[in-house]
Amino acid sequence: MVCKNCGANIPNGELFCPNCGTCTENAKFCKYCGAVIGADCVVCPACGRQVEPLQSAQQPQPVYVNNNVTYGGVAKSKWAAFFLCLFLGLIGAHKFYEGKIGMGVLYIFTGGLFGIGAFVDLIVILCKPGPYYYV
Repeated sequence: MVCKNCGANIPNGELFCPNCGTCTENAKFCKYCGAVIGADCVVCPACGRQVEPLQSAQQPQPVYVNNNVTYGGVAKSKWAAFFLCLFLGLIGAHKFYEGKIGMGVLYIFTGGLFGIGAFVDLIVILCKPGPYYYV
């Protein structure tokens, strides 16, 4: 690169002309402290302030939530599960309906977890959307 002021050759990457000391095209001044910095600097190395806006490649894409996705599950009727739990909750009929065989067997041997589990399940089933999905 050639200095515009004196015509001397300036090595690449240098901010000042070695002959006359003027700034090159690769330099600019910090708008906060006045220090000479590189033309491509975003943050001033002297004062640490940001002199140029950051260049981001892209804005992050919004995330959309689709609550209607089944993910391969089978739709279960809320009301069928509710009435199974109401009348046969102590033997876990609603758990077998949902496909939770292990929990159904546990409900058979413990009387619906001593009735407390069946009662809690009754309330939980009422709070579920209809239909709901189990894989």
